Amino acid sequence: MWVALTGLAAGVFTLLASTPASAAVACSVDYTTNDWGSGFTADVKITNKGDAWNGWTLGFNFAGNQRITSGWSATWSQSGTAVTARNASWNGNLSNGQSTNIGFQGTYSGTNAKPASFTVNGVTCNGGTTPTPQPPTVSLTSPSAGQTFTAPATIGLAATAADSDGTVSKVDFYNGTTLLGSDTTAPYTYTWTGVAAGSYSLTAKATDNSGASTTSSPVGVTVAGTSQPSIVVSPKTVVVAEGGEATVGVKLSQAPTSTVTVGIAKASGGDADLTVSPATMTFTTSNWNTAQNATVSAAEDADETSGSATFNLSASGWTGDSFTATEADNDGSSGGNEYVQRFTTMYNKLHDPANGYFSPEGVPYHSVETLMVEAPDHGHETTSEAFSYFLWLEAVYGQVTGTWTNFNNAWATMEKYIIPATADQPTNSYYQASKPATYAGEWDDIKQYPSKLDGGVSVGVDPIAGELKSAYGTSDIYGMHWLLDVDNTYGFGRCGDGTTRPAYINTYQRGPEESVFETIPQPSCDAFKFGGPNGYLDLFTGDASYAKQWKYTNAPDADARAIQVAYWAHTWAKAQGKESQISATVAKAAKMGDYLRYAMYDKYFKKQGCTSTSCAAGTGKDSSAYLLSWYYAWGGALDTSAGWAWRIGSSHNHSGYQNPLAAWALSNVDVLKPKGSTAVTDWSTSLTRQMEFYRWLQSTEGAIAGGATNSWQGHYAAPPAGTPTFYGMAYDWQPVYHDPPSNQWFGFQAWTMERVAELYYATGNAMAKTVLDKWVAWAMANTTIAADGSYQMPSTLRWTGQPDTWNAASPGNNAGLHVSVVDYTTDVGVAGSYAKALMYYAAKANNTAAKNMAKALLDGVWKHQDSKGVSLPETKADYNRLDDPIYVPAGWSGKMPNGDPINSSSTFISIRSFYKNDPDWPKVQAYLNGTGPAPTFNYHRFWAQVDVAVALAEYGRLFP
Repeated sequence: MWVALTGLAAGVFTLLASTPASAAVACSVDYTTNDWGSGFTADVKITNKGDAWNGWTLGFNFAGNQRITSGWSATWSQSGTAVTARNASWNGNLSNGQSTNIGFQGTYSGTNAKPASFTVNGVTCNGGTTPTPQPPTVSLTSPSAGQTFTAPATIGLAATAADSDGTVSKVDFYNGTTLLGSDTTAPYTYTWTGVAAGSYSLTAKATDNSGASTTSSPVGVTVAGTSQPSIVVSPKTVVVAEGGEATVGVKLSQAPTSTVTVGIAKASGGDADLTVSPATMTFTTSNWNTAQNATVSAAEDADETSGSATFNLSASGWTGDSFTATEADNDGSSGGNEYVQRFTTMYNKLHDPANGYFSPEGVPYHSVETLMVEAPDHGHETTSEAFSYFLWLEAVYGQVTGTWTNFNNAWATMEKYIIPATADQPTNSYYQASKPATYAGEWDDIKQYPSKLDGGVSVGVDPIAGELKSAYGTSDIYGMHWLLDVDNTYGFGRCGDGTTRPAYINTYQRGPEESVFETIPQPSCDAFKFGGPNGYLDLFTGDASYAKQWKYTNAPDADARAIQVAYWAHTWAKAQGKESQISATVAKAAKMGDYLRYAMYDKYFKKQGCTSTSCAAGTGKDSSAYLLSWYYAWGGALDTSAGWAWRIGSSHNHSGYQNPLAAWALSNVDVLKPKGSTAVTDWSTSLTRQMEFYRWLQSTEGAIAGGATNSWQGHYAAPPAGTPTFYGMAYDWQPVYHDPPSNQWFGFQAWTMERVAELYYATGNAMAKTVLDKWVAWAMANTTIAADGSYQMPSTLRWTGQPDTWNAASPGNNAGLHVSVVDYTTDVGVAGSYAKALMYYAAKANNTAAKNMAKALLDGVWKHQDSKGVSLPETKADYNRLDDPIYVPAGWSGKMPNGDPINSSSTFISIRSFYKNDPDWPKVQAYLNGTGPAPTFNYHRFWAQVDVAVALAEYGRLFP
């Protein structure tokens, strides 16, 4: 997957003299800090608001005792409190309206006040001295939250709005991101007519005379599809921990003419441990639309079985409804297990339709919130990562309830929507293993794209295509594509039809410097319906002519996680005597592991140790690194008579993508052994190679460094002299992506060490213990648990030095490889994954300190519950890049499906104008305008919520 990384890369701190002046200077400066008590990083956005600059110098004075220790994207100097920053060679020329982002890391004591003013080339900018206009206030007063209507409905919307330092210009009313209507005078109202059956999220957005905007809290309403009066229950399914409780909401679909008594009764055959109260509810003409809670309880008993019960709700003259409750047996000997109960709470929130984690098709969104730019560039996209976490959630549900239908259904949903079907990859039969693909180099500078195809560079032979076709009788690839536009927000549809959802899309295509803010979304099936004359193809690859084609990219860590989960599902179901219930799904996981071997191979199947485009082509397994690389990809012509298809691996191997538990399961667990004739041997070799990789990359302190590549700079360049190697591959501290650097995020440490800890827990692997002993000690030493239960753990890491060249017979001690912690985080998802790493290690090594810290992290996260799960405020200073230019070659022009033009003047937001209708957009716009602070959001990422839920259940299982 393409992971969103937090923090900033540090550059070199150099003292320089002052700089050139420029005529008619006008400027603005946005200054945002991330503090951790005695240190901080500052993000500085400089915007030219006057004549063009051919070089600039920023100046300001610290208000306290701050000292800069390092900086990036500029040459920094400090004398006393005075600071100057001079442009780098690549960001000195800024025309009117253009911006550049620079930054630094510093230390301080006391307070860290913002500088009072800033200058550029001697001219004072806004610098924080201009009063910030206050945005208006707004509240949606009608309809009320939870109100129910009957289709076709007429819904009256009303809002109150005010502005303390100006006037309200208008109030816009929205359903989700769709503008319904506006009103420019009070009282602010709009009547929405002909509303079809469904669930809706309504907001009001007030805009004042200065352009500042505020969006109200959302109000959820339901439109029933029938005029028949009915009882409404939500959610329809809940899980209840043994000894615990869960609630469902009950209300009426419309106002009654008199009092209505609703009875609740358990259907015959339901689990006797499950009971509900109250037995009746009374609704009147005034409270009919206010949900009343029915509480389901699961009795604590000595048995170790779980059961289910259906509860029916009825009332005279009203259509009834029902819900199903499933008990989660805790297997504990001393009463209710608090952590299993917490899991059931999280599970119910994740599956509550009102919380919005799943699309109508049952596809998990990347996040509940739509305004989300990290690896996916929209919250209602999804990733193969999210699907693998969906499987994990349902596998744990099976473990705690004994019910495995949901796990099977989750795999089926994954197979239907994010594993391309035969119709989605129609010309695989033309693939030739002897010439898998035509070479095109990767480049650090986006301006070197499109990258020219070069048939003169030799490529190796694909050694597994034949055995895969023999094993499964098809040329199709059984692997997930990494990115899905769930709601078809972009409008590509399926293969250019513009309407079918979910839709396969892609973004990153142009080398390691291409951040999400510089991407151009494109359809995975390019039928030339959108974009330019050649669709989007000629933005990425240079060729003499272009054919309509399909292409998919697999994120190996997600497929490996799906296999990892299948192992645990099989283990738990077998312990329950129910392994036959999921045997067909587990067999599909084994099949996925067969195809996942493409991630082991060099991009163009060249031999390991390649340092020039003329290096030897692989003839078999000699092109395999036996590691999980950043991706594998495959594609071909849309025209079934065209007769071509291609496949590539990746030459870049990141420590955070490895999954030794999956490698062990695929080579040792009979039901997970793939059918490919060499697959079991390959995965056995991979297990050893992955563990050696961790050992090679482990710093003196204990953290795991970035990775290695078989293609330096992506075009088989020669690495710098003295670069250490691992089986011929060159060490790279930031493999794959550089903006931001791909191994500065502590989340990669937690994710990958959790898998190592699972391997150690399941098998006692000695090398896993060696790596974990050192890593756990480092991680715990840099984690703080306060007396009030609050926590902080590493966030941004800085790497110096390099490892020793790998010698399997005599590994070095990496005395020159070091890590330091730049800043800290309370990220709930990372905390969940980190806690799992600690608890698996603790359970096997009998390490009380690791167990206690895992518990403290989970308890700390639990303090941040909300109605949707767990969440903490996040300040998104990086959203100052939403108006960054994106590189489009001069002369290239085209259009997005919604009509947004694509040309050399395009920016991230200009080709995604739909974002400006998002209810959260106004505070981002104010930030971009320099009239508001960096926006703060409470995000609910699906993977993060599941990481916490799974960690809670696993803690309850491991330490009952």
